Amino acid sequence: MDEWLKEDERLDYLLAEDLRIIQSPSVFSFSLDAVLLSRFVGVPYQKGQIVDLCSGNGVIPLFLSARTKAKIIGVELQERLYDMAVRSIKYNKLEEQISMVRGDVKEIPPILGIEKYDAVTCNPPYFTANELSDKNASEHYAIARHEIYLTLDEAVEASSRLLKQGGKAAFVHRPGRLLDIVTAMRKNRLEPKRIRFVYPKMGKEANTLLIEGIKDGKPDLKILPPLYVYDEQNQYTQEVSEILYGDKG
Repeated sequence: MDEWLKEDERLDYLLAEDLRIIQSPSVFSFSLDAVLLSRFVGVPYQKGQIVDLCSGNGVIPLFLSARTKAKIIGVELQERLYDMAVRSIKYNKLEEQISMVRGDVKEIPPILGIEKYDAVTCNPPYFTANELSDKNASEHYAIARHEIYLTLDEAVEASSRLLKQGGKAAFVHRPGRLLDIVTAMRKNRLEPKRIRFVYPKMGKEANTLLIEGIKDGKPDLKILPPLYVYDEQNQYTQEVSEILYGDKG
């Protein structure tokens, strides 16, 4: 196992998918947001092509591989995260289905192909470049969390350029950016079709937003039932437990 890992990395289980992923506490570890986005997006099952932007250590492509036989491309700017993703894909013997591209999301559409893909997922940086989140985090975390190299508008525009007409783009973000993301989507021919708000527990404000749009779709927005992460005993709710652990929970 050690030959797969570098520095402070570890190999974690993705239990519901029966896969493993390389993570590092100092560089990058995926959050629940990535898991929820990979389950929320509508993807073709048998064939097709999917792009995941801001892939980090490749967690969303790995999760998607359990849902679809389509080809999946992950795009990640940071070399260390890209390298972790490539090794995780090889460890799980998924090189035939998943490939990684190291590059800037803003520049990637003409490289991968304009209006070519059936679905695009994106877990973009949540915080504006001058907004405080955890400023003592590593550079890797700062780039992943803050709009240093990529703004929300740029992420939405790149997603739209990659998508075929009728293709689906799905994003996870903060509820406070709802109007920003809807505005950016409509400006880029992505009609919002499904929204789901995620709450830490019942009685709390939503802290996560899942939204999916269809390229050149007709206006018809569905607000899905709320998703609660924890119950009153601070245990995962049944829905989240099944998402994370499958039948193993």
